[in-house]
Amino acid sequence: MSRILAIDYGTKRVGIAVTDPLQMIATPLASVHAREAVSFVIEYTKKEETECVVIGKPVQMDNTASESEKQIKVFIQTLRKQKPDLKIERYDERFTSVMAQQTLHTMGESKRMRKDKSVIDRTSAVIILQSYLLYRNNKIKHT
Repeated sequence: MSRILAIDYGTKRVGIAVTDPLQMIATPLASVHAREAVSFVIEYTKKEETECVVIGKPVQMDNTASESEKQIKVFIQTLRKQKPDLKIERYDERFTSVMAQQTLHTMGESKRMRKDKSVIDRTSAVIILQSYLLYRNNKIKHT
């Protein structure tokens, strides 16, 4: 099997997580500057067989798109131009940053680590990926 990448896209930093080849476990992979995100994904997919890229979809409480959605759409367009055969899926990322901070706190990480934005971004990407995997697996079971 191949891996699945998840992206928590931010205007400054992008958190990236990845599954194992069996698509069972999500782990943090990297945190890169937003300008480097497309090239990072392209290079990664050259080295590792990748089934798809799951990109967080930031939605407000009233289900309207957040302000960062414009930049995410540009990122997706650029990625599709450079790698048209790569499957891209979107997944709701509401509350992932808060959940990431809570997860780091529960794990006993230091206050400095819990405030490190790159750690939060990677952890948010892991949460997006784990949620996506649960959703996908439940969807498969019910079809």
